Amino acid sequence: MLARREAVTLRSLVAGTGVSTMAVYTHFDGMDGLWRAVRQEGFTRLAARLAELRPTADPVRDLAALGAGYLGHALEHPDLYRAMFDVAADLEDEQAADDTFGLLIGAVARAQAAGRFSPDVDPAGVATGTWVFGHGLALLGIGGLLPATSLAGLATADAEARYVAAGDDLAACRRSIRNGWRSFAPPA
Repeated sequence: MLARREAVTLRSLVAGTGVSTMAVYTHFDGMDGLWRAVRQEGFTRLAARLAELRPTADPVRDLAALGAGYLGHALEHPDLYRAMFDVAADLEDEQAADDTFGLLIGAVARAQAAGRFSPDVDPAGVATGTWVFGHGLALLGIGGLLPATSLAGLATADAEARYVAAGDDLAACRRSIRNGWRSFAPPA
């Protein structure tokens, strides 16, 4: 239903399944609970995907890999990705969503500690800019407004500009981004 962009109602959800509408109340405490569970599943899957990335000695590479993993999650689960950001439904575990963002902040802080980013850079600011661009890119990609083949180039160009502005050396930055993107690239 999400893939077909149909309205998800209690009746349409159970139609043809042999399950009564009461099952939704029993298992999810109604439609609000069902939407909480759907959103939570999206963040749980994203967290699992990003947990596959093991930090390396190169935090800028790790930032690029996190971006590739995030975009890959969106492209592989476009309908679930859209539902993740339906803020009309609460999350069961908000910390799970916060933890995925915390990975970006941690990588930026590691880049500062390694001397790759300026000590004056706000890790949350760089992480937010990275996330905002990646989220917009993901939505444009899954919506078909940008060809999937252009997403990697756009993402890496933005990362390069953002990380060099944060204080990284251009040549080192390019190498790190290329290595990070390759190690955790989304599907084309």
